[in-house]
Amino acid sequence: MKQKLLLLAALFFGILAFILTHQQIKTERQKILGMARDVDLVEIVSPLSEGDTISIKNIRRRRTKRFNANSIREVRWSQRDSILQRQVDVPLEPGSFLRWEDMKAANYRGRNELSNDIPTGKRAVSISVDSVGSVTNMIKPGNRVDIIGTFRFPEMRGDQAYDTLTLTVLQNVEILAIGNAFRKSDAAKIRSYSTVTLALTPKEAEMVIFASQKGRLQLILRNFRESAITDDTQSVNFKYFEEHIKDYIEARKKR
Repeated sequence: MKQKLLLLAALFFGILAFILTHQQIKTERQKILGMARDVDLVEIVSPLSEGDTISIKNIRRRRTKRFNANSIREVRWSQRDSILQRQVDVPLEPGSFLRWEDMKAANYRGRNELSNDIPTGKRAVSISVDSVGSVTNMIKPGNRVDIIGTFRFPEMRGDQAYDTLTLTVLQNVEILAIGNAFRKSDAAKIRSYSTVTLALTPKEAEMVIFASQKGRLQLILRNFRESAITDDTQSVNFKYFEEHIKDYIEARKKR
């Protein structure tokens, strides 16, 4: 009898754990999907072989969700007029989304230019970096970075604590080029460079250009799987550093 009760209890808790785990996964999935944006893309509706010409009969609009919607390589439905009558460079199956690289380069201008790789709504902006600011020249085109700025301000308050300030300027910024190399194959041959080119909105470009003139910018390389924007950032000056350095030491001890 006791063994049966134990077996029933184990079965009950097993089912309960399964339900709770399933609910947690569902909640996290909904949370992640909530961060995505709806975009209308061009979907292929009939098979296309290499060299075939795209017509309106081959495509249709399909709404889907995408993270970082401003930097997707797929063709938006609003851009459909610019891809009609182009030849495809690879076979395309029904149900797939049309990407800009699926089309033959000979059919459009700018195929060998950086301008072709700039996401819609963004601008290419170059900033100066040194070895430290570029993570020892290990940042490559396609990587994503955060931009940290350190600035020196006049001693308006007569207090050294307010002289220098370090803060996060922008997060999750796409790298378009390093030096003059915007293709990964070309970038792989470059061992050092003094500039990087970023994909920024016009307003972001204004902020970064101003910041680069007033202080020192450093790039922080992200894991390629991570695209989240964190609100838990801080502005560090001498006073903040002195008051909180012990908190960071204690936090690392607990990890």
